[in-house]
Amino acid sequence: MRLSHDWGRGTAVFDDENLVSCAGLVPVMELAEQTGLSDLLDEHVVFRSERIRSGAANPTPKLTSVIAGLLTGADSIDDLNMIRAGGMKRLFGEVYAPATLGILLREFTGGHVRQLQAVLSRHLLALAERTGVLDGIATSRALVDIDSLLRPVYGHAKQGASFGHTKIANRQVLRKGLSPLATTISTPTAAPVLTGIRLRAGKAGSGKGAASMVTEAINTAKAAGAKDILVRGDSAYGNGKVIAAVVKAGARFSFTFTKNSSVNRAIGLIDEAAWTPVHYPGAVIDPDTGALISDAEVAEIEYTAFKGSPEEITARLIVRRVRDQNHPDELFPIWRYHPFFTNNTEPVTDADVTHRQHAIIESVFADLIDGPLAHMPSGLFPANSAWTVLAAITHNLLRAAGTLSGKAHAVARGATLRRHLVNVPARIARPQGKRTMHLPVHWSRAVDWNMLWDSVFTNGTRQVTA
Repeated sequence: MRLSHDWGRGTAVFDDENLVSCAGLVPVMELAEQTGLSDLLDEHVVFRSERIRSGAANPTPKLTSVIAGLLTGADSIDDLNMIRAGGMKRLFGEVYAPATLGILLREFTGGHVRQLQAVLSRHLLALAERTGVLDGIATSRALVDIDSLLRPVYGHAKQGASFGHTKIANRQVLRKGLSPLATTISTPTAAPVLTGIRLRAGKAGSGKGAASMVTEAINTAKAAGAKDILVRGDSAYGNGKVIAAVVKAGARFSFTFTKNSSVNRAIGLIDEAAWTPVHYPGAVIDPDTGALISDAEVAEIEYTAFKGSPEEITARLIVRRVRDQNHPDELFPIWRYHPFFTNNTEPVTDADVTHRQHAIIESVFADLIDGPLAHMPSGLFPANSAWTVLAAITHNLLRAAGTLSGKAHAVARGATLRRHLVNVPARIARPQGKRTMHLPVHWSRAVDWNMLWDSVFTNGTRQVTA
């Protein structure tokens, strides 16, 4: 491709009021309305008092404005100005300025954030009923995953920011930041969506608040029709309180265990003949070395955890072992052991593969980091908490829109969905009074975009959700 030399005498003018750069917001926001997002916000997000006069007035259109901005890829309050450019006000009513939206976010308290979290779980159920975002949840196993991440912040103005541990290049380091704790639901045929997310201080322990989070996630999965639920997590969540919460909620668990003297004794009791080779369908990361491994050996033994406590429970201790590559010429094999505790009833090799697939939650974190959570936009902790929950609502809505536009987009990354479906330029026209958007000819994703449009406007009707 070569630029024409004629542009040396050309010019560029920002003056077209009928041009928009994100025409895909029309079907996606219509999908949000069809699944009752505005009704849920009206019902659950209620402000009784305001620090700034009219600061929290009309919260529903303001919050949907934030969600629309996040759908376009906004990662700061200023970026929300995208929804006011060109002819956007001809497509949508009640489009607010970023300053107004920032004032609303600063009106949030911890209680208001909880209200917004209620909207998140209920809207996910509405999306699951309207689209295939949780395809197969009633007929196959539902997989609930829990994990946390640390989002770095800089300077002294971020309320709640503190130094916490994170892993970079397989090394534990201290970074100043804020720590979202998230739970997701996925199925063998559906990509993970967020059932809950909670922002915490950077120094918060990974397992803080995990028991209530997994209980809420299991209840959401059941409300969506799940009959068989498996909750997975790493060693930060393999404690008595979390496992007891999973069992009480009627689900199965699979949690990595930290090696201690009791676990090591149990591993030593495993008969050598019990070890079974396992080949992973996709290479997994060795937690000790960071290297990718495809082959290992697994075995199991009955184990009673948390002896003498109210959470005492007996289940399977499944252990994966791999050869230590630092000693390739040893006389006797040197193994490294990685145990996890589960009441999953699958054969030992299948249970190991299923547990290792817990890493799928990292794809959700990657989408959030590559989008709304690239930055924490406010200095106030509750405002950042509200932003985080709105990011989760946006993620689920974008994922649901992807399921309506073909199999490829049903599992695509968030950045791909924004590029292919949302951030599509169009010119607005009204021939004979009929609203029409003229999109680029030869657009490579025109078929998928039209499939989304037809699924929303031809096959959908607006419904009020409970």
